[in-house]
Amino acid sequence: MTTTVIDVDAYGMRHCETTALGVLLRHQGLDLSEPMLFGLGRGLSFVYWDGKNLDFPFLGGRVRPFELTRNLAAGLGLELDVRETSSPRRAWENVAAPIASGRPVGLQLDSFHLDYFGAKVHFGGHIVALYGYDEHDAYLVDTDQQGGAVSTSLTSLARARGARGPMTARNRSFTVTVPRDVPDPRTRIVAAVTACADAFLHPPIANLGHRGIEKAGKLVPGWFGRTGDPRRDLTQAARLMERAGTGGALFRNLYRDFLAECTTLIDSARLRTGHRLYAEAAALWSRTAELIAQAGASGEAGFLVRAGSVLGDLARIEREAMEALSRLGR
Repeated sequence: MTTTVIDVDAYGMRHCETTALGVLLRHQGLDLSEPMLFGLGRGLSFVYWDGKNLDFPFLGGRVRPFELTRNLAAGLGLELDVRETSSPRRAWENVAAPIASGRPVGLQLDSFHLDYFGAKVHFGGHIVALYGYDEHDAYLVDTDQQGGAVSTSLTSLARARGARGPMTARNRSFTVTVPRDVPDPRTRIVAAVTACADAFLHPPIANLGHRGIEKAGKLVPGWFGRTGDPRRDLTQAARLMERAGTGGALFRNLYRDFLAECTTLIDSARLRTGHRLYAEAAALWSRTAELIAQAGASGEAGFLVRAGSVLGDLARIEREAMEALSRLGR
C-alpha cells in the first residue's frame, strides 16, 4: 500500500463535528467559521441523560452526533453521501475510494481506540476527517485539543470505526458535495435560529431543552447519592462540560459566538437579545462546571446545591433567549 494523502487545510477547531465539516467544506471552497457551522447546523440543545446502563448521569449540550451534519447539509442544499456497513472490508472501501479521487472523508467512531486520543473514555459519537493513509497509519484531522492534524494506526482506526455501544454507528463514513449554486449562508440564518429555538422551547420529554436544564437543577444537588466515587465522577462530569470538545460552557460559547456573528449580518433586536443572554448563560455554565468540580474535590454537598441554583437560573435565561430568537424574522 502506497502513501495516499490529500492536500487539505488540516487544522483543528474546538468541536469534533464542526472540525470535520470544516475540512470537508473548505476543500471545496466553502469556508465558514466554526460558530457559523455550529449555528447553521442547529447544534445547540440540552439533555439530562441517566439510566441503569450509566455509571453516572450525563449532561449534554448539543444535538445527537451527526444530526448537526444532516441539518447543515439540508439547510445549505449540500449533497450528503453517507455509507454504513457491518463489513470491515466494505468499510475500508467506502473511504479508500473518495480518498483516491481526492476527496477527504468524514468518519464517526469511538475515540477510545484512537492512538493519539488523550482521554481513554468510550465515546461512540466522535467525528474526524480522514485525508490520507499509508501502509501503517491513517492521517486524520481532529480538534485542536487533540492535536489537529494527527495519525493513528490503521488497526486502531478499524477498531474505532467498528465499535459497538452508545452513540456508535456501523462504520459510518460520509462525504459532502457543495453545489455550484450553493445559497449564501447568510440567507439561512433565520431558519436555522428559529428551528433551533423551537426545538429547545418545545421538547418532547422533560429531559431535553430548557425543561431538561430545570430538571438538572433539581437533580444535581443529590448527585452524592448517585456515585460511589464522587471525586472521580464529579470531576469527570465537570471536565466533560467544559473541556471535552464542547467549545467550553457546554457549547454555549459556540452559540454565543454564532449569534455575535449573526448580529454583524442582520440588524435585529431579537438577535442582540439572544446574544446578550447567551453570553450570560455561557459564563454561568462555566461557573456550574466549576462548582461541580469543587464538590468532587472537597466532598462538600453545598457546592452541588449552589450548582443546582445556578442551573435553575440557566433554565430561565436560556428559555428567555430562545423565546426572543424564536420570533426572529416575524
